Amino acid sequence: MELEYKSNKLKKQLTQSKEMVKAFGIMAKKVNQRMAELTSADNLSVMSTIPAAHCHQLKGNRKGQIAVTISGNYRLIFIPDHDPVPLLDDGGLDLQSVTAIKIIETEDYHRE
Repeated sequence: MELEYKSNKLKKQLTQSKEMVKAFGIMAKKVNQRMAELTSADNLSVMSTIPAAHCHQLKGNRKGQIAVTISGNYRLIFIPDHDPVPLLDDGGLDLQSVTAIKIIETEDYHRE
């Protein structure tokens, strides 16, 4: 899968080991694992087959965003990086057609 990042700072935190440890501490190992899974996946439907990742579409004010679990309530949040976004006939996201994503943040959005 092709990965883009919302900012250079986020890219460094998610791709450089030293920055990852600095940003995520004990969660760095899980962050690294999710990044490896995303990088090696052909499309987003692959992520749905990894139970620990719990890849899911968000709702409400985060509609259009997708998250994978890092640990506990902490998530890696991204959007499909396609124009137009590939949709199914019923209007849902076509996970098999999503081959590029833009990572926008990592956070515990359950606190909002």
